[in-house]
Amino acid sequence: MQNKTSYLIIRLAIGISMFGHGLVRLPKLETFSQGMLKSFENSMLPEIITLPFSYVLPILEFTFGLFITIGLFTKQSAIVLSGVLVSLIFGSTLIESWGAITAQLIHVAFFAYLINNIHDNSFAADRLIRKNKDIN
Repeated sequence: MQNKTSYLIIRLAIGISMFGHGLVRLPKLETFSQGMLKSFENSMLPEIITLPFSYVLPILEFTFGLFITIGLFTKQSAIVLSGVLVSLIFGSTLIESWGAITAQLIHVAFFAYLINNIHDNSFAADRLIRKNKDIN
């Protein structure tokens, strides 16, 4: 039971972190996108890559952060967000934002924990779905 409680605490914390990132960025998506473009204007990453990513990022954070928070498609959502964070780490290296990388690496470590310990994901919508499939 202790592992399941720990898993729940970590899942909620990282899920709400990602969900919150997306939640606050979505209403100001244009401003967020322009800020991201400005951050990368002197990097080797072309705008043709940065611009679409700046619009998709908050949607991914919001959607998959929500999924992790409620425990829906937990493993798949953690994998998707790990990929997003690896992309962010790459981008942070290109603009030499070394401080941001620390927080991004911590997020990745928590997602790795969720993926590796998915068997402890008890208090989750995934469990409800699995029970309903077992009944039918």
